[in-house]
Amino acid sequence: MSRSARKKQITCLLGLCLALSLRTTAIAAAPVPESGTLGFVIRDWFTAVYNSKFNDECPDGLTPSYDEIWWRSTSREERAEITQNGLFPNLNRLPWAMRRGPNGENVCLNPTVVTDPPMRVVEGKYGYGANLDGTLDGRATPKSCAHEKFTHPDGTPGIDNQMYRLIGCIYGWRKGGLPELNAHEGRGTSGLGMILIEVTGVTDPRNSDHVTVAFHRSTNQFALDGSGRPLPYSSYNIDIDKYGENRYGDTLEGSIKDGVLTTERGDVKLPFYGNYGFMHPVIRDFGLRMVISPDGATAEGQITGYYNLDQFLYYVGGMVGHATTSADCPAMYVAGHQLADGYPDPETGQCTHLSTAIDVGAYAAFIVHPEKKK
Repeated sequence: MSRSARKKQITCLLGLCLALSLRTTAIAAAPVPESGTLGFVIRDWFTAVYNSKFNDECPDGLTPSYDEIWWRSTSREERAEITQNGLFPNLNRLPWAMRRGPNGENVCLNPTVVTDPPMRVVEGKYGYGANLDGTLDGRATPKSCAHEKFTHPDGTPGIDNQMYRLIGCIYGWRKGGLPELNAHEGRGTSGLGMILIEVTGVTDPRNSDHVTVAFHRSTNQFALDGSGRPLPYSSYNIDIDKYGENRYGDTLEGSIKDGVLTTERGDVKLPFYGNYGFMHPVIRDFGLRMVISPDGATAEGQITGYYNLDQFLYYVGGMVGHATTSADCPAMYVAGHQLADGYPDPETGQCTHLSTAIDVGAYAAFIVHPEKKK
């Protein structure tokens, strides 16, 4: 017997052949769920932004921050006294940069007390997202205001993404910027705002004509492997109130084709945690398209829909560290209301939502439903 054959025999005698075989099978194809259910926990949540190599979408440059506005509006002598001749970093200047209202108001919590220069917004052709209003020219409809459309980088016309138009020229909101990276790490270490996706009615994990997709909040932290990444097929409990009722649980109908999960559109309430703030945004006309990996262990895709403008401005206004994100709350407040394109107020006609697209990444999970209390 050769040395390699004998080594293989010894390995099998140790009971490892079966384990290695099972592992290879699991990687090759997704297991068929006996319960007819697939579960996922979302780990990655990033606003979909299209960044060209030379910032062509921002022809006038990136928008100035309120720290820069404060710096330019203050005399040299006052700046030198406050910042110790410029030795204070941006974060140390935060109290002065934010409290520049006529009576010392925080301009992020009170964005209407000052008038700042107009915000620079995206003017480029390309953007990610979906056609939410059904038009190609962005004309007004019963549920939308007139607005400009984007073209998807793959050539698909009629893309709605006014959230990207609003934040795409803010340094901190571009790819790799502080606000979303900080929120991402905060969710990973705290376990707050974790979204669970439960797919029921699955007959084949790669092709099922009709499934129901539910969205929950987890009460557990991420289960991590040795490298710090979420461990697939971990168990997560659903958040319930003291009466045993699910705090979230909105559902959409959908289907799986060739491993791609697609939902119909509807309003979905989700938990959200980021930059030390917790919210419960309702994304209207919510739609999910998610590609499930062949082994079923991971998935990635995109959420599209209309995001409430007031909730987004509330989130930005309470965010810590604006001076490092190049945001300017008063200018963003004005631009946001000018760019809002979804769900007009019946009295004023002013749109109240921003079309948006969010890139998500998820890991397979077992979703545990607690028993209802009597």
